[in-house]
Amino acid sequence: MVWMMWDAETSFVGRAAELGLIASAMGESRLVTLSGAGGVGKTRLAQRIVSLDEAPAPGSAAVARADLSPLYNAHLLAATVADALGLSDHTPRLPADAVCAWIGDRRTLLVLDSCEHLPAECRSLAGDLLTACPNLSILATSREPLRVRGERVIEIEPFASAAEAVALFADRAAAAGSPLKDDTDLHLAASLCDQLQRLPLALELAAGQLRSMSLAELCAGPYAAVDLPRAPERRWPPRHAALRTTIGWSHELCTPQERLLWARLSYLPASFDDELAGQLAGGGPLSPGSAGWALVSLCDKSVVIRKGGTYRMLDAVREYGRMWLAELGTERELADRHAQYVLAQTRQAHREWFGPAQRGWYRRIGFLHADIRLAADHLLATDPAAALEMIGNVTFFWVCSGYLYEARQYLEKATVPAVRVQNETWVQGLWSLGLTLTLQGEQAAAREMAAACRRTAMAVLDTEGLGRAAYLDGLLHLLEGRPLAAVNGVETTEAAAPLARPEHLTAPAVLCRLVHVFGLTGSGRLDQARHEALELRDLCAALDEHWTRSYAEHQLALIAFLTGRPHDAVRHARAALDAKQHIGDSFGVAMVMDLLAIALADAGEEPAAAYAFGAAARFWETVGHPQRGTPEMAALRNECEDRLVRRMGLRRYGQTFRRAAASDARSLVSWGAHGGPVPEE
Repeated sequence: MVWMMWDAETSFVGRAAELGLIASAMGESRLVTLSGAGGVGKTRLAQRIVSLDEAPAPGSAAVARADLSPLYNAHLLAATVADALGLSDHTPRLPADAVCAWIGDRRTLLVLDSCEHLPAECRSLAGDLLTACPNLSILATSREPLRVRGERVIEIEPFASAAEAVALFADRAAAAGSPLKDDTDLHLAASLCDQLQRLPLALELAAGQLRSMSLAELCAGPYAAVDLPRAPERRWPPRHAALRTTIGWSHELCTPQERLLWARLSYLPASFDDELAGQLAGGGPLSPGSAGWALVSLCDKSVVIRKGGTYRMLDAVREYGRMWLAELGTERELADRHAQYVLAQTRQAHREWFGPAQRGWYRRIGFLHADIRLAADHLLATDPAAALEMIGNVTFFWVCSGYLYEARQYLEKATVPAVRVQNETWVQGLWSLGLTLTLQGEQAAAREMAAACRRTAMAVLDTEGLGRAAYLDGLLHLLEGRPLAAVNGVETTEAAAPLARPEHLTAPAVLCRLVHVFGLTGSGRLDQARHEALELRDLCAALDEHWTRSYAEHQLALIAFLTGRPHDAVRHARAALDAKQHIGDSFGVAMVMDLLAIALADAGEEPAAAYAFGAAARFWETVGHPQRGTPEMAALRNECEDRLVRRMGLRRYGQTFRRAAASDARSLVSWGAHGGPVPEE
């Protein structure tokens, strides 16, 4: 768990008094909330306090940041926090319960950033976590206090010091290519900072204007620009209104095309790229060319922040744009356009899952996560069948990425209103829901879903759907310790055909072939299993495919161990982990780490084996299980651990095991994939 460096592209200026106050408060209270107007710098202060290691938790404490600003679905709050903690729960527990169990008595600092739009939900979750987790501390940022017992609220004000305000403006002016040159510039800057009430976001926006005008022209600008009408049901504190006015001033300095683009981009919930911006921005007076230039100009004005090949808006700027979007009356049109684009992306990802584009699609689906959520919420209300298709398309991606709970929630919601849709989309949705149930351990319900998937696929003549149903049945057989049933089940489908024509292969066929390999291994037909696993592995390697390849390597490692070739088993297990690095999959990593440990022990590398067992335990805990996988592995694990304890001694084994179990997940996978010495304390 690490802090996500959200604003590291700009320097931090001043705020020494606030940093000291926050650090002191965190030493006295387990919940500290930084409260204040939008744009006052709460997120930057939270980031800074963590980066300076001013927090009371020791260096070994886990630190995680949950960015709540892109989250519009309150039901997914706990799941979002689980993701920030690196938890990929594969149990049917509620996410809040899983988070409580995961943190337990660990010393953890959780940053809940941007709570203001989910006040009741954040209040409830924070209270539950603090009650259940005695060594947890929470640092929250919100425009209003959470109002949890024991909360210490620190009101963050605009810069109290004129010198600090001018220093921030000067820093950002220099970044805009217009450094302050002399005392006249400093005097103008000081006057401007006072007019902007020393509000950090207002100063940033003002400095961005220096790319297109002089400081003197900026100081003569229309500070009293016409603002949006206030919603009668909402009361705005004075500083919030001041921010609206200063953002409105920046808005006034934009061209009509820039204002329109600002409004349209504000619909996006998180970071975006040129492709996503182009899909949403087009239409009306915004041609692709003019939209591109308008985006460049908004970046120059600091309305949009560019980092590498992606863009984002600060919360207050996005909120202002959304108010203008409401005034324009085009929200529904944008929502439809956004949902159709995201749906098209998921369709392509689904079609290209097995093949050379797979790794890129895992990255792309991860980047679009907040957009998929937003589009799915919109489609559930307007086109449930499309929502079902969208989530069905990404379920396999989401399972590897830790979003199993989210996938199931969306699928269950979509299957209720879409119950009369009997087509391939419905088959895909049933299979996807069955997969989530399987991985959460609800095997009876999953088997019913597999049967429904098969019946519907037969009714609509969906060959790929039949293959998916066979895969799901086979997976259930394997997890329940019936490898022969798994083999027999997939052999009755077209998926059992040879791999001689890889260009004709479908993803369901490959999945069924993988089940066949697992079943052959589990039933003792090792020569045939090895032949098919090598064939499947080589095909995947030729296509630069990683998911299937990783499991084929896992089976080759197990076969090598069972046939007395421990060094080959280590090599195959490391190859499996190398493939996992490109796609995630905590459940699969846990399985491979167990097997790597067993192979290392058999090869005489006891410390490395103990470290690998600790790594496996780390990943099994991440998915919410002490150990799972196919049942035959349990006896191998137990026997191997007993042998290691006898050889190393309980104390040395335990120390090595615990060192791995407390390590960072990414570094553990890298060590597992590439080898090297066992890390020391």
